[in-house]
Amino acid sequence: MPQPIRQDSQFLDLTKRIQTYKTVDASPALAAETIIATLTLTGFADTAVLSGVLLNAWAAYTVGTSGTAVTLRIRQTNVSGTVVASTGAMTKTAASLYADDVNGFDAGAGVAVYVFTMQVTAGAAASTVSALLVQATII
Repeated sequence: MPQPIRQDSQFLDLTKRIQTYKTVDASPALAAETIIATLTLTGFADTAVLSGVLLNAWAAYTVGTSGTAVTLRIRQTNVSGTVVASTGAMTKTAASLYADDVNGFDAGAGVAVYVFTMQVTAGAAASTVSALLVQATII
């Protein structure tokens, strides 16, 4: 009879492979694409990337005056960086509270900084991001 698989993760440190960020950096003003969170991967240069980086981002927000749609994106490095994932324009109503997510996979070596952005179509006043979570899993 074969021996059962016995593995123990008690001493397995995944802190460099699974990282999160949950602070709202900013809320979108008017219709500009705005970085609402920045996840900087600590120890990235010392962590082997075998397949890529799995990214998950979620935000709860209230759409500003006149807003008609919201687009959430995960980008590399900054607001003009390569788009890893995008929800596309999701129809929304001004002054309403929503919670949405966007997920993506950055194949290859990845980068040490990912940003989570939000853009409100036709927004005439600031929208408010009330909570968020960004997670990266280095695979």
